[in-house]
Amino acid sequence: MSDFGFYFRMGWEHIISPNALDHQLFIASLAAIYLISDWKQVLILITAFTIGHSLTLALSVFDVIRLPSSWVEFLIPLTIVFTSISNLFVKKFTLRSIRINYFLALLFGLIHGLGFANTLRFILASDENLGLSLFAFNVGLEAGQIVVMAILLLLAYFLIKMFKIERREWVIFLSAAAFSLAFKMALERIPF
Repeated sequence: MSDFGFYFRMGWEHIISPNALDHQLFIASLAAIYLISDWKQVLILITAFTIGHSLTLALSVFDVIRLPSSWVEFLIPLTIVFTSISNLFVKKFTLRSIRINYFLALLFGLIHGLGFANTLRFILASDENLGLSLFAFNVGLEAGQIVVMAILLLLAYFLIKMFKIERREWVIFLSAAAFSLAFKMALERIPF
């Protein structure tokens, strides 16, 4: 059980730590168009990201795919930039109009999964129970994402319901903030 705790904590810190700003910004850009009343859709969204992340993480750990880390580190902020821009095109916040984020979460989760693969590959190299370790890591990752998303949804609720800020203004504000930081990261990480 101590191995489970170790890998759970690693997954948790992969989202919660101060060094996880790129993942937190991606979650923020995904969260921007949702309200707390959309919690079921948000759980599906988080799980879609985890599935994509887990898939490429496992494939990379098993050496099925491998990309240069400089390219992966460049692509990660681009996923945030793209998601933030796509939020600006959502005019009506109907269930149908915000379902695009399920696809973005899954697709871009594939890219984010490659970002931690080199570190995890090294740690898991001598691990005898690889499946359980990957599972524990992903449970920690999922838990961390739920906490970050819950904080953002509560903040949105507070600003929209209590201060009567327009939902569209919140979406623009959060998307613009995520875009700005991610765009700066992308420029700093250009691999050529």
